[in-house]
Amino acid sequence: MNSLQSQSSPKSDVSDKQTLLAVLQFLKKNNLKCTEELLKKEAGVTDDDVKPQSAGQSESDVANALAAYKSSDDPTRYTDYYTDLKTFIESCLDVHKVELYLILYPVFVHMYLELVYNQHERHAMEFFHKFSGEQEYYYQDDLRQLSSVTKREHMRGNQLMDNFKASRFIIKMSRDSYNHLKRYLQENQMKPLLTIIQEHLFIDVFDGVPRNKQQITATGGGLLGEAERDANKAKVFYGLLKEPDINIPVDDDDEAPEGEDKPKKKKAKKDPLLMRKSKNDPHAPQSNRIPLPELKDQDKLEKINSFREAIKRVRIGPDQMPTVCFYSITNAHQGVTTVNVCEDSSLMSAGFADSTIRVFTLTPNKLRGMKSGDDLEIIDKDSDDVLERMMDDRSSSEVKSLVGHSGPVYATDISHDKKFLISSSEDGCVRLWSLQTWSNLVCYKGHQYPVWDAKFSPHGHYFVSCGHDRTARLWSTDHYQPLRIYAGHLSDVDCVEFHPNSNYIVTGSSDRVVRMWDNQSGNCVRTFTGHKGPIHKMCFSPDGRFIATGGVDKTILLWDIASGNMLAQLKGHTQAVYSLMFSREGSVLSSGGLDSCVKIWDVNRVLQEYDTDSDATIPSSLQVNDNANLLLGSFPTKQTSVLCVHFTRKNLLLASGPVAI
Repeated sequence: MNSLQSQSSPKSDVSDKQTLLAVLQFLKKNNLKCTEELLKKEAGVTDDDVKPQSAGQSESDVANALAAYKSSDDPTRYTDYYTDLKTFIESCLDVHKVELYLILYPVFVHMYLELVYNQHERHAMEFFHKFSGEQEYYYQDDLRQLSSVTKREHMRGNQLMDNFKASRFIIKMSRDSYNHLKRYLQENQMKPLLTIIQEHLFIDVFDGVPRNKQQITATGGGLLGEAERDANKAKVFYGLLKEPDINIPVDDDDEAPEGEDKPKKKKAKKDPLLMRKSKNDPHAPQSNRIPLPELKDQDKLEKINSFREAIKRVRIGPDQMPTVCFYSITNAHQGVTTVNVCEDSSLMSAGFADSTIRVFTLTPNKLRGMKSGDDLEIIDKDSDDVLERMMDDRSSSEVKSLVGHSGPVYATDISHDKKFLISSSEDGCVRLWSLQTWSNLVCYKGHQYPVWDAKFSPHGHYFVSCGHDRTARLWSTDHYQPLRIYAGHLSDVDCVEFHPNSNYIVTGSSDRVVRMWDNQSGNCVRTFTGHKGPIHKMCFSPDGRFIATGGVDKTILLWDIASGNMLAQLKGHTQAVYSLMFSREGSVLSSGGLDSCVKIWDVNRVLQEYDTDSDATIPSSLQVNDNANLLLGSFPTKQTSVLCVHFTRKNLLLASGPVAI
């Protein structure tokens, strides 16, 4: 990319290979043979490449990696070097100043680590205390963690230290600003600064005018800077899969009563989203790109019901706000950790800190279980309604409990056919439950640490999980080993979501980055940076084109998947955002969080004001909509945190959370 970083590609290749071998050694150590063999086959790695490291080898590798910080420079000069760099940046024209300020944080971190590694502890502490408070607010948590590294021995095993050591900090900069920086460093012969930029920074230089402060702030905040421009160039099939042709019978409600003249039969109203699904979308993947289960008769009936409800859907917008129905979970002394409503809005599941799961019915129909073994023996197994005969009305209730986890339950999700539920927990397990027998069917083990989230595919059969081990894993219900392991985040993967066409997943992490992964290849195809805190919730628009993300920074970001651009920043929450959902036609977005408030945002207005002609390869040409008028309305609760928002098929907005004690 530039003369200061001419050797970035080989180092990147070596780093990727080391990461791959580390994952394989981890799988081998934990006896995950099936997953190990699949990964070796796909990556073309032999058994000889995956020999376990001895303790001596491991220590040697760590020492070699840390040796990059070895320096014989005068420790008393580091403060002067950094001060001179700041003075130079402040003396530049304003148009270059805002871009050049970006290098101060990574230079500060690596200069501090150099001082620590070379055992200049006193100078390191003085340097840290003098300049740490000047860094951006969203880096302060990272700096607090870094402040615990005060001796060379502390550098081994520190997570933030490992991230800075293994990866380059990415900065986007215009060519004019970059030339100013390059000329300054070369003319002043600032060897320590030149070394840090060559070894630890990747400056992605672009042609065009420099970015302004708003554009830089919008995409900044990632643990290791921004996403490279090349990271979002892969083609993404974001369109919806073509739905099979299903004959929809006339609804009985449309027939006239006896004794009255029957009106002429009218054509059924068409739902725009269903019409789009029934056509060949040029942006959609091939139907056989990944194996999907065939539709059963019950699935077809469910689609017919969905179409009938969509006909009666209320159109939501600035002039037609949604009705909100709030379900408060009371007497939750066990501590509610998660709430989820199924696709057809008939069931609600909640996870608790005491390791239990409860499933509630949201309709007059009670939850039934299976009859006992003796009763099942006497039923007619050849009858057409054999499943109905197997259900026990005597034991029906409005709530069912599921017990099996040995730690707090952090996520639950109900399959679209309402036959299964998956849950994830602190115990490192993902469990599959039957909602017919109300029992645990499978315990999936693969994550070594707490599993923060789990989600079913919209088409069934597949589900995905993520956790503290910094990975997401794709599973199928008929395999006890994961089909894919997605590694690339630098911290906990806190949340995960399936794309509506099931060909992709998206992950949000405590490294403040959102990544989109291709389920067919396992590759990361989109990287979104802009959040200033951990990301706790994401959701796709119904047409699959856009994604909304929210988290600890109290801001909701709206992204265009096709280009990888940020469209809007939605600001209004005063606490962390934990729930998001688009209305069924995608015109508005609802959100909720720890500030005990449900908010409605105008997505249509964002799309109308979006400049589709902007060039994604020129960062300074992109504009982010942060208009305060995008907020259509707020619905506060008294003291109930909003852990779930959900639009029904008719666009009634459901929300839920635990009542504060």
